[in-house]
Amino acid sequence: MALFADRRAAGRELAGALARWRGSDAVVLGVARGGVVVAAVVAEELGLTLDAVVVRKLGAAGHEEFAVGAIAEGVRIVTPGAVRWAGMSEGDVERVEETEREELRRRTDAYGSHPADLARRTAIVVDDGVATGASAVAACQAVRARGAARVVLAVPVAPERWRAPAEAVDEFVCPRREADFWAVGQYYDDFGQTTDAEVIALLTAGADGSATTPEDGR
Repeated sequence: MALFADRRAAGRELAGALARWRGSDAVVLGVARGGVVVAAVVAEELGLTLDAVVVRKLGAAGHEEFAVGAIAEGVRIVTPGAVRWAGMSEGDVERVEETEREELRRRTDAYGSHPADLARRTAIVVDDGVATGASAVAACQAVRARGAARVVLAVPVAPERWRAPAEAVDEFVCPRREADFWAVGQYYDDFGQTTDAEVIALLTAGADGSATTPEDGR
């Protein structure tokens, strides 16, 4: 049974779990693309600035939804156990990474080259959920490298046993921890793909802390 109607509904619930940051100088960073929709609602509800962090999952050959690692600007994570499970060689991983680095550059350019200043601020990294955690951890490492003093990873749903690594994340916020977990999308009635145009519109609206989703019409 789905927990959320869509990413906007998930964002509203997540904002409630993050209420103590309302009106602070924290920055909300959505993991592009789908995480930006959740993050936009959080930023709007809490009156915070919205930004994005671009991450690309390294998918297993033949099972692309299963991550064997992830990359972000200046960050590369590869999980040896996942690589072995997928039966991938080092060369296989490198070929996937080469393709994903091209897409990483394209999206980074498309979403803008003037990110929010994170120096000495709390960065709240938001995604629409965690499965293996590779993308979320890569995002957190990337914002830490941008100078964030504190990194909070916040997602609406995650596997019950998943834990955020202490070296990448100072605090993990997740209102829904699920035991029978196999994919983030199972918890959404509507988990359609988010487009570049939607991300750009949300970031443009949310750069001043007044994020609205395109459907809001505000």
